[in-house]
Amino acid sequence: MSAKEFINKRKLAFLENLPSISLESGEIVERCKFNFSFFDCTQPHGQDFQDWSHNELIKLMDKLKNYSGSSLEYWRHQRVGRGGLKVFEIYGDFPKKSNFIHPKHVPHDVSWARFRLENLVRLVGFIVPKGFKCAETIDLPQPFDSNTFYVVFLDRDHKFYVTEEP
Repeated sequence: MSAKEFINKRKLAFLENLPSISLESGEIVERCKFNFSFFDCTQPHGQDFQDWSHNELIKLMDKLKNYSGSSLEYWRHQRVGRGGLKVFEIYGDFPKKSNFIHPKHVPHDVSWARFRLENLVRLVGFIVPKGFKCAETIDLPQPFDSNTFYVVFLDRDHKFYVTEEP
């Protein structure tokens, strides 16, 4: 018998369908996450999901899928357009020149940021600053994740940070 006759095709087919990575690879930690629990659609210059067209929502989901493949730090260094505009920008404090107001349900000590989606369209929210530590008297069950973007506003018309070049 030749070596070809001893190949177990069912075994090979089974092995081909097994996942090739595990949590131990650390890959999942590097991927940014999006959290909508602080979403605010009550402000006049922001929008709710129902205000966006079907195509706009599909574009948003495609962008979120794309962005979640890499870390926030990666996107902070990526540029788009002729002027080299940043895909992801961390502002820090809430902008002084904004058509929005800081929602009461958003912590005061976060770093405000935005994703550039296209043209004037922005996804505005915040991140927990890297290395943020609570007071020693506070015992958190988990450390903060500085690779999560907390979505607060849909900003179709670039009204969040009015001093930024469109």
